[in-house]
Amino acid sequence: MAGALRPALQRILLRAWTGRTWLACLLWPVSLVFQSLVWLRRQMYRHGIAKTQRVDAVMVVVGNVIAGGAGKTPTTMALVQHLHAQGLRVGVVSRGYGRHNSTACIEVLDESRPEDAGDEPLLIRRNCQVPVFVGPTRFDAATALLARYPNTRIILCDDGLQHYGLYRDLEVCVFDDRGCGNGWHLPAGPLREGWPRSAVARVGQRADRLLVLHTGSQPAFAGYTAQRSLAPFAVGRDGVHIPLEALRAPGGKPLMALAGIAQPEAFFAMLRALPLPLAQTLALPDHYAFDSTSSILHGGYRLICTEKDAAKLWPLAPDALAVPLVFKPEAAFFSALDTALAPLLGAKLSSAHGHPTT
Repeated sequence: MAGALRPALQRILLRAWTGRTWLACLLWPVSLVFQSLVWLRRQMYRHGIAKTQRVDAVMVVVGNVIAGGAGKTPTTMALVQHLHAQGLRVGVVSRGYGRHNSTACIEVLDESRPEDAGDEPLLIRRNCQVPVFVGPTRFDAATALLARYPNTRIILCDDGLQHYGLYRDLEVCVFDDRGCGNGWHLPAGPLREGWPRSAVARVGQRADRLLVLHTGSQPAFAGYTAQRSLAPFAVGRDGVHIPLEALRAPGGKPLMALAGIAQPEAFFAMLRALPLPLAQTLALPDHYAFDSTSSILHGGYRLICTEKDAAKLWPLAPDALAVPLVFKPEAAFFSALDTALAPLLGAKLSSAHGHPTT
């Protein structure tokens, strides 16, 4: 019952956060407490009471300031592919949300299980084929990555924009069409921290080393944009690509779309726009484990899911199909990224402890 209620509660809050609704106003006093705690924590890092740790690589943190997914992991994968194509040695670190042993620091491999690695780190590893580490802290994960792959020059941190314990050289803040919502902090609004940031509010970071990327179709304010679409094919457990046209052919099983992501309805809408005739949809909590999904619910359907969900769903439904997301930031975003990284990479190379160029 709790699992069924959670998506409903999330939808209620998302609706409340679109404006200063009665529910948002009711929660506003609580948000002042949250805002004060955020401010106090930031002051502790600014004045050295809490320590920020550095690693011997250029650190790029990809995150957001609003609750819920806005496209951090697709952005991280796009950055990995862009940097890797330039011959740069890149690694990725994460906390690995949802994994069973959150205290373990491990390398994520192609054969890793989602419950050990986390669904998003496993997706990054399988799609990008670069070193990926998860740990109890992102600093622990980055330290372990560099110990195993010492020539890594750039580490991307998937999520962690508010994790001030890890020094970052560059930040990429991701927004979807919600923008900042009603502009209030949690739980009265979606903000984890105030926006826009001021140079004073930043903790040990240069104000010019922040890139804003909008992953939706209607950016709420200035920033770079990205296009999102679904691939024209689905992928089976065996890696075989199946054209989506084949799923529209008459006589097949009716299609049921499942999604355990932050905004399942967005995935369903993209499937319908292809168009795919969806007989049923099932919105599940973000990072849903699928271990409690009854086969009775989907026994007569052909299942369609996201790539993030596939590794967890396939053990229960081997014939399920995953439809990959095609995510393309605009060229100007990558140009700005390269411009920001150039002096950082140069500083590392000139350091006595910098990484070699090969």
